[in-house]
Order: sequence, then structure tokens, then C-alpha cells
Amino acid sequence: MQPRRIGALVAVAALTASLAACGGGETTYASVVDKAKGAKKLVIGVKFDQPALGLKKQDGTVEGFDVDVAKYVAKELGVPENAITWKETISKNREPFIQQGQVDLVFATYSILPERKEKVTFGGPYIVAHQDIMVRGDDAAITKVEDLKDKRICQASGSNSYKRITDPPPNGKDIKSQLVPAGTYAECVERLKGKTLDAVTTDDLILAGFAGQGGGTFKILGTPFTDEKYGVGMKKDDKATCNAVNAAITKMYQDGTAQSLAKKWFGSAQGLQLPTAAPAFEGC
Repeated sequence: MQPRRIGALVAVAALTASLAACGGGETTYASVVDKAKGAKKLVIGVKFDQPALGLKKQDGTVEGFDVDVAKYVAKELGVPENAITWKETISKNREPFIQQGQVDLVFATYSILPERKEKVTFGGPYIVAHQDIMVRGDDAAITKVEDLKDKRICQASGSNSYKRITDPPPNGKDIKSQLVPAGTYAECVERLKGKTLDAVTTDDLILAGFAGQGGGTFKILGTPFTDEKYGVGMKKDDKATCNAVNAAITKMYQDGTAQSLAKKWFGSAQGLQLPTAAPAFEGC
């Protein structure tokens, strides 16, 4: 047997084993879409601490744009809302959770990046965000990205957003800022409120959710400087599921659901351009 053929068989075996683990070992499935059809249930990773995107409420339910998109896609795959198990998935454990089979799919402000595509497969994107800057409402010293020089900005664990500021071109702005570590963006916002840092810079959709809850405590500068393509993370080389997810996202835009959800969760945020059509897919 040729080495390439052996490698392909090993990859399929690994994918099947991980899907079996995620399903509790009851039945093995060759892909997530097969599990959805067969078991009629899925484990989906979302954020629990990001308002308007993925937020766990006091009653234990989760809500937000990512959550609603996940529900739509799951339904298209054959899984009803009440058969979804939601698992908190923060930035630093998205790839490990997928690789270890702890989740079937991830909808967690998961920007599609080349280095991540080496570890997982992405469906979508289902929306494109843009990196921006949030400061305290009474701060007049920071009005543009260049003003972050020597300022304290948040370095959220597992996120690459700070690199867009500090890295040299072409990937960054080469601005020498002081990095303040934090576990999550919710912690970043608390530190901003407590004046232990000066700015939080990440996707405008994430910032809009926090700003909306702040009641004027924070303001977004409205100076976007990157495109962040939010994708659906899944096991590497699960092309069948990727194609099925892309078909569901296409339908979501064609029937107007995506536009309605964007307006529902982000319509009150000033300066945001809401999507009218599905973004160009990355390909499976």
C-alpha cells in the first residue's frame, strides 16, 4: 500500500475515533454531518462571556448571534435546538477542543487564519467583523490606532488581536504598546473599567456587545482596520461537514435569517455595517 494511501486511512480513522468520543462512544461516525443525521444531537462550542455573540444567562441558557447561527446550521443538519449541548469554548481552547473531540463544531468569534487552518477545517465565514478599538467613554486621548503608542492594551489569552497592533507590517501596525494579559475579553473589559489598561482592541462585533451593556461607560472609536472572517470550526479534513455547513449558511442568507439576526444583535451599535449577502467562502 502506498504511503499516501496509508496516511489518508490514518486520518479517516482519527476523525472517526474523535467523533465517537464526542458522541460518548455509543456509535462511530465518519463525519459530524453523519453524526447529526444518525444521532440527532451535537456538542457545539460557543463563548459564554461575550454579550450579543455568546453569553450564558442566569437561567443557564445561552444567547447571541453566534448561538442563533449555530442553532440554524444545526437544524439544517438535522439536529433540533433541544438536542444541542452547549460547551463553553474560550479563545485559547478552540483548536484543542476540536482536535480532542470535546466539541463537534465551534461558533465562537472564530476568525479564519492560515495558522488555524493547519489544525482545523473551517466552514464559512458566516459574517465578517472588523478590528476596532474600545476605550472608556470619558477618554479623549485615544481617537485612532496610532494613539495606542505606549498605551496599555489587553492581551486576551488565545487571541491574536493585539498582534494587529504590535507586530510589524504587513500583519501589524508596529505600534509599541504595553500588553496587559487577561484570560478572556470579559476580563479585558473589567480591567478597562477599572483603569488598569487604556484600551481593548478586537473585533467590532465583540466590542459592540460589551459597549451595549456598558450604558455609556465605553465607546468604540469606529476606525476599523482589519477583516475578521468568522468561521465554523470542525475537525481537520471533515469536508463533508464543511460543505453541509456552507450550504446551510448560504440558505441562511438567501431566506433573510442572517440579516435579521445581525440586526437583532448589532442593529443598535453605531458605525457598524450590517451584512446584506453571504461572505465569500474560504472553501473546504
